[in-house]
This record gives sequence, structure tokens and C-alpha cells, in this order.
Amino acid sequence: MKIFFSVGEPSGDLHGANLIRALKSHAEAGNIDCVGFGGPRMAKAGCALHHDLTQLAIMWFGRALWHLPKFFGYLKQAEECFQHDRPDAVVLIDYPGFNWHVARRAKAHGIPVFYYGTPQLWAWAGWRIKKMRRTVDHALCKLPFEESWYRERGVHATHVGHPYFDELRTRKLDQPFVDKQTTQESPLVTILPGSRTQEVKGNLRWLLKAAGKVRQQVPGTRFAIAAFKESQAEYARQLVAQMNQSADLPVEVHVERTPELIAAATATMAVSGSVSLELLYHAKPTVILYHISRFAYAVQRRLRKVRYITLVNLLTTDDLFPKEHALYDPNDPADAHVLMPEYLTSEDRSTEIAEHVIGWLQDVPKRQELVAKLEALRDTVAHGGASERAAEYVVRELGSQGDQRTAA
Repeated sequence: MKIFFSVGEPSGDLHGANLIRALKSHAEAGNIDCVGFGGPRMAKAGCALHHDLTQLAIMWFGRALWHLPKFFGYLKQAEECFQHDRPDAVVLIDYPGFNWHVARRAKAHGIPVFYYGTPQLWAWAGWRIKKMRRTVDHALCKLPFEESWYRERGVHATHVGHPYFDELRTRKLDQPFVDKQTTQESPLVTILPGSRTQEVKGNLRWLLKAAGKVRQQVPGTRFAIAAFKESQAEYARQLVAQMNQSADLPVEVHVERTPELIAAATATMAVSGSVSLELLYHAKPTVILYHISRFAYAVQRRLRKVRYITLVNLLTTDDLFPKEHALYDPNDPADAHVLMPEYLTSEDRSTEIAEHVIGWLQDVPKRQELVAKLEALRDTVAHGGASERAAEYVVRELGSQGDQRTAA
């Protein structure tokens, strides 16, 4: 059995690797060959990569245009694979802009398409549901409410759970490193600036500005930046050096220490993304930022269908699609359920971000109350097994299709 993967995000690379391992563990599936586009984790799990697509993890229209020639080349390579070395199935993970084209080419050759970790069309792009119906045979959903949303719109959808929790439940931390951070008396605030370079460049300076304001009110506070890769760490060090020309802000910068720095943190400041689920898993008080350009902010106001950008907050609301698409407001009673204050903005919100962190550091009972709420939600939604359920689904569907061809 051969399965072609198309994965373009670092988080998708993680989920793809776990799915590949789950697929290979199924004896009834026989020998499974995994090929296609992905990242280093998928390669380590046994996927023969045509290209590391995670190196092109990008957002926004202008940046995508810059890389169009590469994307066309990759699509041509996928087309040749579908035509001359036909896989039994195509599995897509996230990355909808590119993956829609992969799906369309697969369908043209009669190859079944599975979308594992469906795009969040319900939040931004409901009109794309027609593409999903045309090009995707099986939508494997991460969030509980997605299955009904897709099914109501004619897509064959199944909720399998969020694969991120599979990784978190099996991850082993460098405990000596964690102990070194937690044995110090002063609190640690971990800064998580995102995995995409453009996210880091768009958000980190504002998070550091907020860190400076926290330091003024809680002088003993320490800060640590969890960088995804060395080039981003170097950018972070340069920003810290610039800030320290006018203020004393003790900030450590670490690469590939995100799990440990989350575990050791008293509180965190993070860029919106799947990392919010890891923060939920560890029940860490967190304030979320997603700073974008004024143009992008104007665009999102027209496209956004939900009030929240943070998955954790979406899991706590009873009204996913309010008539008025206002953003989170800490003073609005409608947002009393929010566990992670969030700011999607084109403005400087460092003061508001700092106020949340200061409150958690200075008011221990308030922080403990929030931790208890995070733990309660975690115990409800953070179950493992998504990778195994998705693998079972894929193997079962491909097996039934094979039986149907044999009977015919």
C-alpha cells in the first residue's frame, strides 16, 4: 500500500509523523510506503520526501505569490507521481492553499483523498466548502464541533480528535533542564513567538515590550524565549540586545526547548497557534497575541466568522458563530468564559498583555483559580489516540475499497 502525503506546516509535520507510525503499526495494512511532501519529522518516521515543504511555511497572499514557481514545480511532480506511480491514497494535512491543488489532481486520477486536520473553513473561508465537497473524500476532524459543521454542508466528516495531544502524552522532557529553571525563586515567564519566521518578526518585539512592563512591576521576573530554529533565535537575541540598550531585561533565548520552557513557566505570552493546546495540556496561564499589518487586519474583519482565534477559547464557548464578530474584550461579560486572553491586532497591545501577566504573578489565588479551570478543560478534551483512530480509519476505508474492486 502506498500513501502520498502533502504537508506544509511544522505542526503538520509532527502530526504526519505520528500518523505514519500509526499506519505502519497496523498489521492488516501490510507494507505501507509513504511518500510525498512533508518535513524532517515525517522523514524520520519513514516517509520518502520529494521535498521538505515545511521550509516554505508561509501566510498571506503576497508571500505566496513570491513562491509560486516552486509550488507549480511541486504540483507537477505530484501529478507525475499520481499518473506514473499511482498511490492508493492521498493524505493532506493543513496547508489548504497548496493542498487544494494537490487534492484536485489526485481526484482527476481517481485517487481517494483524506484530509487529516481539516482547514478551519468555519472560521475564515466558508465559501471554500465547495472545494472540500468536490475534492475530499474523507475529512478527519480535530475539533468536536467540526464534524457536524462539515456534515451539515455535505462533506463526509469524522471527528478523530486532535493529534497534538498524542505527541504531548508521549513526550519526554529534559527534566534536569526543567528543574534548573524551576528551582530558582523568581518566576519564569516563557515567550513563545511562533514557528513561522514572519510570525516571529511580526510579534516578538511587542511581546518583549510587554515583558519590559512586567519587569517594571514585578522586578524579579525572569524571561525565556522558546525559538523554533536557530535563525529565529539569532533574530530574538538581536531584539533583546536592542531593548537592553535602554532597559535591563534579562531574557534567555533557547532553541528546541519549547516543551521544557512551557513546563517550567509560571505564566506565558504566546503567538496564536496550536501551541495553545500544549499550554492547555500543561495548564499554564497564557495571554495570546497575533499582531498583523493594518491591511491584514482590515481583511480579517471581513472574513472572520468567529469571535476567538485561540483554539482553547473556541472549546469553551457556547456560541461559535455569533451574529456580531467582535473580538475578545476582557471587560465584556460575553468573554467571561475565556481562559486565554487574546489580542488579534495591528496596534500596540503590550500594556494589556503585561497587565494579564502581572495579575497572575502578583495574585497567586487568581492564578491558581485559572490553572484549575485549565486543568478541568484539559481533562475533558485532551485525550490521546487521534493518530491511531485516523490510521484505523484510513486502513479500513482503503481495505473496503479494495474489497469492492475485487468483488466487481
